[in-house]
Amino acid sequence: MHFVNARGILTGSGGRLGMNIYRGCSHGCIYCDSRSRCYQFTHPFEDIEVKQNAPELLEKALRSKRRKCMIGTGSMSDPYMHCEEELQLTRKCLEIILQYGFGAAIQTKSDRILRDIDLLDEINRAAKCVVQMTLTTYDDDLCGILEPNVVNTKRRIEVLEEMRKRGIPAVVWITPILPFINDTEDNITSILEECVRVGVKGIIDFGMGLTLREGDREYYYAALDRHFPGLKDQYIKRYGNAYELPSPNAEKLTEIFQRICKANGILSNPEECFQYINVLPEKYPQMNIFDL
Repeated sequence: MHFVNARGILTGSGGRLGMNIYRGCSHGCIYCDSRSRCYQFTHPFEDIEVKQNAPELLEKALRSKRRKCMIGTGSMSDPYMHCEEELQLTRKCLEIILQYGFGAAIQTKSDRILRDIDLLDEINRAAKCVVQMTLTTYDDDLCGILEPNVVNTKRRIEVLEEMRKRGIPAVVWITPILPFINDTEDNITSILEECVRVGVKGIIDFGMGLTLREGDREYYYAALDRHFPGLKDQYIKRYGNAYELPSPNAEKLTEIFQRICKANGILSNPEECFQYINVLPEKYPQMNIFDL
């Protein structure tokens, strides 16, 4: 971990802004796209870059904005990594978002978000808060291989249950689905049934597959060699150096996904999910937990 003073913290324009308080990650997910060389990391990925002046930059930026909007975080680096326990920069930024009346959209795999559920609740009452949780693998042992340094899926589902109790809406990312690893009907159905049970608002799927780029691909293939001997050769034979690696079961899995979402009134189109996440309406209708 190392500290920097950033020049700015917010990116984007118009009705939705984003921020990454940290750069890099300690979760160790074998498929992480953020490792890709196109993001031009100049330090080891696990050597977390901490934007120590993030709260000051955020307050300065929000103080000057007349139009309220959603502030997203977690798209590149999880805002609730291990270092957040001590540094609490994410919490400080949430306090500023609440202070200035903006909305928050947070993406994470960590149960550390429960530490801040009081703030998320307040933001959701004053403006709008959406919690996004990634769920890829229902089996605990397999989850421990694919996402080794973060809580398992069942614990993340417990987080979603707590959000529901507070009336804080949630959107699940059921991605990536790794060919020949977690691309089974049982895995997808188990995750979706839990999403229905805990009343998520939407589920984002990008075609039941995986994407690989330079940097990410090498890390992923090294993990396959460690945990799934011989599978790398199967990938290379089937996909070559393709960016998109759809599961051989993608059509069937997508049919299951669409059917379950439609039957339970869950948003399943990515554009509709992003519209829900990113738009802060002038009058935000609070969720009634008894309607879930």
